Amino acid sequence: MSAATRLEIFAPDGVPEVVAGDDLVALALAAAELADGDVLVVTSKIVSKAEGRLRRGSREEALAGETVRVVARRGETAIVRNRLGLTMAAAGIDNSNVPLGQIVLLPEDPDGSARTIREGIHEHGGANVAVVVSDTAGRAWREGQTDVAIGAAGLVVAEDFAGRTDAHGNELAVTLPAVADELAGAAELATGKLGGRPFSVVRGRADLVLPAGEHGPGAASLVRPDGADLFGYGAREAVLRALRAHDDDRRPFGAPAPATELAAAIREIVGLAPSHTGAADGALVVTYPRGTSRALRALVFAHGWTMNATDHPHEARLRPADV
Repeated sequence: MSAATRLEIFAPDGVPEVVAGDDLVALALAAAELADGDVLVVTSKIVSKAEGRLRRGSREEALAGETVRVVARRGETAIVRNRLGLTMAAAGIDNSNVPLGQIVLLPEDPDGSARTIREGIHEHGGANVAVVVSDTAGRAWREGQTDVAIGAAGLVVAEDFAGRTDAHGNELAVTLPAVADELAGAAELATGKLGGRPFSVVRGRADLVLPAGEHGPGAASLVRPDGADLFGYGAREAVLRALRAHDDDRRPFGAPAPATELAAAIREIVGLAPSHTGAADGALVVTYPRGTSRALRALVFAHGWTMNATDHPHEARLRPADV
C-alpha cells in the first residue's frame, strides 16, 4: 500500500493551557514524536494565545478593527473579508476556549507562524515536517463548519492536476485539490473541539512535504484576490451596492463583463438596445427614457462598467471601468 492511499492521524493528549510567550515548538516536541514527512497541524487558537492575541471585550467590539469590508450581514451575524483576505464570520474572532470576557484574534501572520514552528522543529527535533495552522470556517451553501488551513509552511498546499488525463483519457482542466484544507479538516477529526488537543500529526503524505528550507507559497496562496471570486457580496448586499453605485464597491463585482453580456442585460431588464460606438474600448451608447436611469446605472455598475452623460439629453456612454 502506497503512502498516498493510507493516512494515520493522531492528536496527543496532555498539552497544557497555552499562554502568551509559550514556546509552541517545545510543546509540540514534548507532545509527539515527529518524523520526516509528517504534517503537523496546529490550531490557530494556540498560535494566537502564544503570540498574545487575547483581548478583553466582545467580538462585536473588535470586529471593525479586523474587517476590510463587509460581505453580508443578517441580524447579528456578519460575514466579512478580514485583513488576512479570509472571508469568515466575525472576521475569525473567537470567544471559545478563552476566559470569560475575553476574545482571541487570528494570528497576525499565520504563514509566518507556520514557518517559525517548522524551522524550530527542524532545529530542535531534527525532523523535516510541514506545518499547517488551522481554523474553523463555514462553507457557502453547506450547513456546519470544517477546519481549513489559514497558514502553512513546507507544504504543497494545492495539487495541480491540470493537463493530466484520467483513466478514461479525459484531460483534466481545472482540478486543483486544496490539500492544505483537506489535511486541516482531517486533523480536526482527531483534535476535536473540546478535547484540549491543539496539535495533530498527519502521517502518510510525505510526498506533499517540501525539502528543509523550502517553505512554499503558504496558505495565503489559496485566498482568491478580491474581485476574482464570483460571490463578492451576499445577494442582498449586491443589490444594494449596485444601486448605490459607489466606486469603492467596484472591485468585488469583478472584471468588466463583455459588451454583449451587458447589452443583453439592458435589453432584458430595461427594454433598451444599446449600440456600439466603434471605439477601441468597446464603448456602448444608450438612449433611455425618463425614470429608468437608476435601474440602468445599477445594471451598468454590476457588470463592471461606467455610465456617463453625453451632450444629448437622456443619452449615456457606457465603457468598461478600470478596476
